[in-house]
Amino acid sequence: MRLLVVEDDPDLNRQLTTALTEAGYVVDRAFDGEEGHYLGESEPYDAVILDIGLPKMDGISVLEAWRRAGRAMPVLMLTARDRWSDKVQGFDAGADDYVAKPFHLEEVLARVRALLRRSAGHAKSEFTCGPVRLDSRTGRVSVDGNPVKLTSHEYRLLAYLMHHAGRVVSRTELVEHLYDQDFDRDSNTIEVFVGRIRKKLGVDIIQTMRGLGYMLAPPGG
Repeated sequence: MRLLVVEDDPDLNRQLTTALTEAGYVVDRAFDGEEGHYLGESEPYDAVILDIGLPKMDGISVLEAWRRAGRAMPVLMLTARDRWSDKVQGFDAGADDYVAKPFHLEEVLARVRALLRRSAGHAKSEFTCGPVRLDSRTGRVSVDGNPVKLTSHEYRLLAYLMHHAGRVVSRTELVEHLYDQDFDRDSNTIEVFVGRIRKKLGVDIIQTMRGLGYMLAPPGG
């Protein structure tokens, strides 16, 4: 899953980025509203963490511009303000959730997980496909209850397919949502990782849809 953090405080931006990266996400960063607005319009993020009090362009204006342009990614807003009117303004602008500073990073991570689940139509943090189970809270994967060790790249790919099980996901979509904007998009990395995941799982749940991409489905489904 690919996220965008738009926060002008360098320390907080770094803390959020580090925590999200360690949780298995790919994170792009912006430090002002104009840069955040540009990235949010030009890159396909799965979710955005957006501060309200940004230089150059405030967070409310950024979010309103995204929604006017049809950008529908979930947005978690951050603010140091404690006025209920700011929260109302954020929700009316199109925010999906809200966290007031100071906050615990664990709460932000939990809210991000919830936003990603809801955007994909899931209610629980555990995803299953046949005998394969993925727990987005712990980052653990198992087959028939037996743990499977995946690299961070393999986990991100499997998690994305799990979130979108039952539909065809193109290679281009996987690259756009699993790697930052500097990733070499002409490489065959996706195919390599899919092969490794299949071998480690030992279960045929990733179907290759020739000329289209991949689809996650139970064996024989």
